[in-house]
Amino acid sequence: MAALTIHANPDPKSRKAIPFLLDIQNDLLSSMETRVVVPLYLKGAVALHPISRLTPVVTFQNKTYIAMVPELAGVARRSLGTPAGDLSSKRAEIIAALDLLFTGF
Repeated sequence: MAALTIHANPDPKSRKAIPFLLDIQNDLLSSMETRVVVPLYLKGAVALHPISRLTPVVTFQNKTYIAMVPELAGVARRSLGTPAGDLSSKRAEIIAALDLLFTGF
């Protein structure tokens, strides 16, 4: 699995608001049983968009999503399935959001 790949959300309860998960874990840790992911909310499913640098807006399959970096989570690698796409073009914004989350800068 490669970092910044998009996967369908395997959880049927949250899939309507969060259709996809963005895998942000580095490939050096690919042997781990878990992956760190950021939920990609449909833009209309998020009531607020408080800090744009912390929650980057991304486009995938002609739809707009909010990458809710503050809600990152660990999920079982086996539950992610086949990648649906890639957000490597948004790498700088995603790394900046993670940096803000962890360091405040």
